[in-house]
Amino acid sequence: MTQADLAAIGDEAFKLYTRLWKEARVASTDDAGTSLSTQGFALGGALKHVSTRWEKQLNSLMDACALISNHMDFTKNAHQGDEHHIKRRVSSIHTLDAGFDEQYAPPGKSNAVYGPPKKKG
Repeated sequence: MTQADLAAIGDEAFKLYTRLWKEARVASTDDAGTSLSTQGFALGGALKHVSTRWEKQLNSLMDACALISNHMDFTKNAHQGDEHHIKRRVSSIHTLDAGFDEQYAPPGKSNAVYGPPKKKG
């Protein structure tokens, strides 16, 4: 999975969270449910129950979207830092290895890792 893939997943989760916030929340029906219940309609209790369940399920879904979005952002940043760290380490190890590798320069020749030969004098 690439950095772009992680970013895309996080972006889509954030977009879904935003849409749910704008479009899925409904005005509370508790007052209507209470009014129907006091008038003797069984529908009042059912309406309150559905409203409460909807709100709980919506909150759970929105929390999951926020968690996914935040986790993808964190993962993307963490892996990006890891990649830079690994590149630096591998680069320095290669330089160090070249300095100790006798096969890096032909026998009797100076190893170029150490720079041009210094004049004796």
